[in-house]
Amino acid sequence: MATSFQVAEWAGDFFGTGVTATNRENTLTALRTQHIRLQALSQAIPMKANASLASDWDFKLLDQTVQPVLDAADHSPEFQVAVAPAWMCDSNGHFQVAAHLNDFAAYAANLVRYYNKGGFTWGGKHFQSASAHPITWWGIFNEYNINGVSAADYVKIYNTVVPAMLAVDPTIKLSALEFSDFGLGSGDAGDPMQHLPTFLAPVGSGGVTAQMDIISTHFYSSCNQSDSDQSLFSSIPQFVANVNYFYAELSKRPDLAGVPVWVTENNVNADYNNNGKSACNPSQTFVTDKRGTSAFFAAWRPYVFAELGKAGNQALYHWAYAADQQYGEVDGSNNTYLSYWVDETLTELYPAGPTDPELEILNQDVTDSSSTETLATRNADGQVVVMVVDRAVHAASDNNGSGDPRTVIVDLSGLGSFSAATQITLDASTSATSGPLPLFLPPASRMPVTLNGYGVSFLVLKP
Repeated sequence: MATSFQVAEWAGDFFGTGVTATNRENTLTALRTQHIRLQALSQAIPMKANASLASDWDFKLLDQTVQPVLDAADHSPEFQVAVAPAWMCDSNGHFQVAAHLNDFAAYAANLVRYYNKGGFTWGGKHFQSASAHPITWWGIFNEYNINGVSAADYVKIYNTVVPAMLAVDPTIKLSALEFSDFGLGSGDAGDPMQHLPTFLAPVGSGGVTAQMDIISTHFYSSCNQSDSDQSLFSSIPQFVANVNYFYAELSKRPDLAGVPVWVTENNVNADYNNNGKSACNPSQTFVTDKRGTSAFFAAWRPYVFAELGKAGNQALYHWAYAADQQYGEVDGSNNTYLSYWVDETLTELYPAGPTDPELEILNQDVTDSSSTETLATRNADGQVVVMVVDRAVHAASDNNGSGDPRTVIVDLSGLGSFSAATQITLDASTSATSGPLPLFLPPASRMPVTLNGYGVSFLVLKP
């Protein structure tokens, strides 16, 4: 599990300074997130011009977020070189590949110098990150497929930019594609079938040649707040189909068959406020989709986590950390939403740090999966975690409804005996301020798990 920051003038200075910054960094660190994603846009793009003047570069707005993130969590964020500086783009903000490909590569290389290699000098001024922590992970462009770049041009961008960055620091790791993923098989802009065959074509046929450590994609269940709860839950099998397609395409290149898939953006609804109107549906007034932080999320995110984990996805990023009730894990004052505790619990129970052993996904015999989701895992010391998700929709028209109660009987008789059991539940009754309270239970061979509506419950069983 991981989280994300969009850095721009509209995002403001979330961390601040002094005690405020320390408290907010501590809340972020307590989430146990890894490789926090940093996406810089608009005025946070540090290169302003190309006049060989010191004023061409300004890292102030960018580093208001980057420096605290480097101080928090695992000290190892992923920096997404999301867009080209404005002077490399046309009047619509689209990157002019033919005219500025080498300029963009040089820009990205200077970002690596700034954060990893003691900085660079420009116009007689030295620019250097204040942090001793380097940035190892880098993403190349954001959602090129809906931002005016063709699949063929993205291959050119990646194959040119990555070698320039590696020439500065050969230890960095690279995330490719960062794809806006929707409509598998539809032929639309978000259909990966229209893009992956070009990017992953054989080397001799124009495919990617530069180092690629992960291939990443983005999933949202909707771009319309009026879509029903059932519609949003029904989108998740499509996420799985897309991840399976990514792995199938990677397998066609023996040199890339071991590259993992990461989902580097994920949330309920991708829509946003565009001057009071829906960005995705301009005829509609924008309405905040509170399902991103309500009890609905306590069912939706664990369902996504379980299904994508079974499909082999290796990272799931929340979009975005500090935001409103549609997107956030905390609000602008650092108050936690229920979504924070959902993600924190997933991270705690399914650790995936560099020193954590890989969890074994256990086989299950499920009698009814029409309105519930289950996941059972075992770690190296024999601890078993059983996740039970209640995604039962009360009425077809429900939008941020309460769901229906469900009871699941978990039969553990095939796993031997356990010395202790703890149940952790997140639902409408969970405090968004303090999170879930564990319930200690006597272990048994058959244990009932009851949820009164949308939510998730975890049985943690000690050998």
